[in-house]
Amino acid sequence: MKTATIAVSGATLYYEIRGAGPLLLVLQGGDGDAGRNADLVARLADDYTVVTYDRRGLSRSHLDDPGAPVTLETHADDAHRLLAELTDRPALLFGSSFGALTGLILASRHPARVDTLVAHDPATARLLDDAARARITGELADLEEIFRRDGVLAALKRLGELVAADFADREPDVRLPEPPDARRIANLEFFFSRDITAMVEAPFTAADATALKESPVRVVPAAGRASRNIWNYECAEALAALLGTGVVEFPGGHSLSTHPKAFAARLHEVLADRG
Repeated sequence: MKTATIAVSGATLYYEIRGAGPLLLVLQGGDGDAGRNADLVARLADDYTVVTYDRRGLSRSHLDDPGAPVTLETHADDAHRLLAELTDRPALLFGSSFGALTGLILASRHPARVDTLVAHDPATARLLDDAARARITGELADLEEIFRRDGVLAALKRLGELVAADFADREPDVRLPEPPDARRIANLEFFFSRDITAMVEAPFTAADATALKESPVRVVPAAGRASRNIWNYECAEALAALLGTGVVEFPGGHSLSTHPKAFAARLHEVLADRG
């Protein structure tokens, strides 16, 4: 594994590179940093040069001004600059939830940077109808209120309920998640206080999705099989409808850590299938 940092507008990003082959940028969801979903990333590094990074404000990626606004367009521009540092060719992207939304904004703003984007359980509430969008906005506002009133652990519990987290359904050698350590607590605080709001206000609309359909970027709407009862699956379906395609299902639910072997195999198939 190689590690490095890159200066971007208003921040310094930490990133990691593993493996060899076509470049695959992984855009983590939630409070995920470069080390999240290590079992999955290790399996992808068998065939790809896998890049993971700490999103600005998380772990080892520092803001020049901690109080400066952070938007989804900021996050997408960070990913764009990281890709420009690492390759002069269109890259493969895999993003989940918040990361999928970041990837969609990146692909819509800088289509020359992206060959394929697999958007898993995308947090694209603005693609839904008014009633569904209002419901989701309310749930996320309640999540922020729980964080402010009751703290990180209470908000994390509520987030697990919203995404139907089920760690009982996992591959045999996958261990249950450890309690959050100090670094993850800090990352969760940033996510709940800054990125949730950015996600609600994210500027990715139906018009952007329709424009992507006409672009050279291959976008694959995807979702966990066990995500069918959460709003992220609705978002994947809405994205697929706008692109004129279907939803590709992956093993497990919203979490990427429960089925790393099967998930990596499925992602290999999807990235290789150019038909």
